Amino acid sequence: MAPSTVAMSSQVEPDKVRFIAPGILPAEDGSSLTMSQALRASKALLAHIKSAKQESTEGSSKKPLLEDEESSTPIWLTLTTKSHIHETRRLKPHKIALPHTLNTDPEATICLITPEPQRHYKNVVASDSFPAALRNRITRVIDLKHLQAKFKQYEAQRKLYAECDIFLADDRILNRLPKHLGNVFYKTTTKRPIPVVFQKPRPKVDKKRVKRVKGTEDISARAPADIAAEIEKALGSALVNLSPTTNTAIKVGYADWKPEHLAANIEALALALVERHVPKKWDNVKAIFIKAPKTTALPIWQTDELWLQQSDVVPEGSEEAKAIEAKREKANVGKKRKVRNLDGQDSGDQQPSIKKIKGPIPDSNDDGLDKQINERKERLKKQKKAAEAALEEELTFGARGL
Repeated sequence: MAPSTVAMSSQVEPDKVRFIAPGILPAEDGSSLTMSQALRASKALLAHIKSAKQESTEGSSKKPLLEDEESSTPIWLTLTTKSHIHETRRLKPHKIALPHTLNTDPEATICLITPEPQRHYKNVVASDSFPAALRNRITRVIDLKHLQAKFKQYEAQRKLYAECDIFLADDRILNRLPKHLGNVFYKTTTKRPIPVVFQKPRPKVDKKRVKRVKGTEDISARAPADIAAEIEKALGSALVNLSPTTNTAIKVGYADWKPEHLAANIEALALALVERHVPKKWDNVKAIFIKAPKTTALPIWQTDELWLQQSDVVPEGSEEAKAIEAKREKANVGKKRKVRNLDGQDSGDQQPSIKKIKGPIPDSNDDGLDKQINERKERLKKQKKAAEAALEEELTFGARGL
């Protein structure tokens, strides 16, 4: 299976600014993305973003409020597959190491969310073997117990969200954090905690990991240098949040980068993503694109075969195609929906139909209803008068007593 050569134009802006995608060259091995393809696409996309920004600036008399708008514009890699990717690790994103880190700010503050005890991990960060440059960026270390006690309220969660730029959490407690951090952190992926592994690896006996026995050791944490290396690895990786769909988008760089740096990240991310997380690997990949928020997707790799298996293709006009079309037209026509149990299984019974009323429908009696309403109003008026008379009598006796 070899990628095809594609050249397309796309309307990307309301002012009809267009750009031409570079031709997608065949890969060296006939199946995967090459550095030359990624570099040509990176140059074309970055040049288009720059020219579109200049045209918008020249056409507007107002000065932009944010001068570094281009530097904060993300570039996304979009992977399209032929079949759905089934992913179960929703709260634990996969990490793919990149040649050039996405966290470009060297002064971005970090918050570590650790298991208990909190004091042990604070001592790890304060130790001499922990890098000083990384220690200066870590402004808060908090364990799950103190997180639950101090940041239960919504305003406290918002304050913690604004306090740090990056949040890292031990993968042993990551699944419990949504309950304690709430919608403030998990409504978007901007500052969602990044998983890190602070736990000491289990020893091997006969090439097999020894099971941990509860109560044998109080703290199972790595050495300070290993924890620092794990933090640096997490900061330099792309986070892959897969969903049950055929389309996956991952941030791969920024618009102010050099084309060579962006191309290196695109190649590393695409190859690792397909090899590790796509079933049947390159046979299941339909296309790879890169895009910015205000541009259409620029294709850099595309396959000739738009199906996964030859059996999925039916010749148009054949008897099999006609049978499939007829079956599709008759689907759910004249049939009642099946009743499902609480566990989602079909009970085998059909949905009960609404019983029809036999015979003529009796006429409504509006006169009788009006009579009942009037009687109820009269009773309420009498009760109100009785209550007012009782209150007046009580006030009169009270005044005489005084």
